[in-house]
Amino acid sequence: MTNQTVAFVGLGYIGLPTAVVMANSGVDVTGVDVNEKNVERINRGEVTIVEPGLEEELKQAIESGNFRATTTQVHAQTYIIAVPTPFTDDYSVDMKYIYSAAEAIAPKLEGNELVILESTSPPLTTKKMADKILELRPDLVADGAENPEGKPVIYFAHCPERILPGKAMEELRTNDRIIGGQTEEATKRATAVYATFCEAELLPTNDVTAEMAKLTENSFRDVNIAFANELSLIADNLDINVWELIELANHHPRVNILQPGPGVGGHCIAVDPWFIVSSDPQNSRLIRTAREVNDGKPKWVIDKVAEALNGYQTGAKIATLGMAFKANIDDLRESPALNITKELANRFVDQTILAVEPNVSKLPTDLEDIKNITLTAYDQAIADADIVVLLVDHHEFKGVSAAQLKGKTIIDTKGLWV
Repeated sequence: MTNQTVAFVGLGYIGLPTAVVMANSGVDVTGVDVNEKNVERINRGEVTIVEPGLEEELKQAIESGNFRATTTQVHAQTYIIAVPTPFTDDYSVDMKYIYSAAEAIAPKLEGNELVILESTSPPLTTKKMADKILELRPDLVADGAENPEGKPVIYFAHCPERILPGKAMEELRTNDRIIGGQTEEATKRATAVYATFCEAELLPTNDVTAEMAKLTENSFRDVNIAFANELSLIADNLDINVWELIELANHHPRVNILQPGPGVGGHCIAVDPWFIVSSDPQNSRLIRTAREVNDGKPKWVIDKVAEALNGYQTGAKIATLGMAFKANIDDLRESPALNITKELANRFVDQTILAVEPNVSKLPTDLEDIKNITLTAYDQAIADADIVVLLVDHHEFKGVSAAQLKGKTIIDTKGLWV
């Protein structure tokens, strides 16, 4: 990879940390993003997401001269696409962001470039991206295709990310990485890219298997979380403490039940299983059921609040603790906590919702116009609330004392105060 240039398309929760780590490994990296304000902040060394260690590494990358951000697409020898991949109403992938990236890259290609899709996607998405680029550039050809005219060749690969928000800077370097090229040469070239910073094993395969592997990892986790969430519903009906139940069961040497919660969020576990379901609806019955169990858990939480409100007059105050999809980050994507907070405000319009999220400075866009929601510091929210709903186990909430909760109705979806 000596003297190689890499362009990251998308500087979000995956693109920015990965681009920075690669730049600090000596690679010449340009980050491209459509958000002009974020690009300006990044070039000043200001992080746009909450990720421990990222700000220090970003400043180091900029000072080294190996990293810069821009809104204008550049030419590079390797392109890494890290854009959102939401699903449509039928749970298939929405290709608009990938196609937009492809349209930006296509005019810059000269031949011999490698295009890597990092965005989590259903099987054959990399092929669709490649087909789009080649449709826009019929003067080019994909490696491995017939090429009697001797057209310049482009290489394509899928290398899914598998990092945990909050530990990205460490796991980018230490987690094994799947490298799925459309051809052996594409796999070889992509392996060289990730070898610049990844200290763990680089696992070669093809692009379709790589796409399915990432979905499989997250679907496995989703099914196991669904088991815990379903147990919590059954335990509640039987008046059993689910946290004690799981702790006891986990003393079995071959049992390791996960912890239940208010649902499942984030752009991976809450989304990826649906990509498998959409790829083969007939044979993905267990995966679909797990998704339905986890998607249904927020309604159970809301119903618990409704039951609690029966003991209060109009004007009760409800503190919802946490809006991120997991502890100690600011990522609100597909967050059940955020959706619960929004639904409580819309359903109980005569009540006040004291929304708490220590990792954001203002309400997210889809909450800011709801009149009965106020972003509140956690200690003030707990002091003022009649009902306290714990949705995310942020470290700030672990220090809440029994005295602070005395006399309040507690709905603890994480078992933090049990």
